[in-house]
Amino acid sequence: MTPEKLIQMAMEAMEHAYVPYSGYKVGAALLCADGTVYCGCNIENASYSPTNCAERTAFFKAVYDGHRDFVSIAVCGGKDGVITGAFPPCGVCRQVMREFCRDDFLIYMVGAGGSYETVTLSQLLPYSFSAAEHMQ
Repeated sequence: MTPEKLIQMAMEAMEHAYVPYSGYKVGAALLCADGTVYCGCNIENASYSPTNCAERTAFFKAVYDGHRDFVSIAVCGGKDGVITGAFPPCGVCRQVMREFCRDDFLIYMVGAGGSYETVTLSQLLPYSFSAAEHMQ
């Protein structure tokens, strides 16, 4: 799976977003180690705190299906579905990624015109902790 194909899937997932309050559509495509891809979109709620990000939607779908080994994720977003700049995952999504992923997990942050920036989880979330470390 190329980063470009994963990015295309994230862009398609963006179209499923439920965003009646912000109008800000986000899509994600999560690549599992076995080649399976799970897509997610953001889903807003009038009371805001129950809102779920695209990244977590993809992760939770994959975990529900029994996947626990992940390679990379592509994330894109923009007002009314128009991508104008790179889109980094929020802090909550970063911690969910850390729960299931190693430091070398790749995050493709999609920018305008199909450009993207690649970072590792350790770059995106320095000084993080995992469940394994927490249990020691």
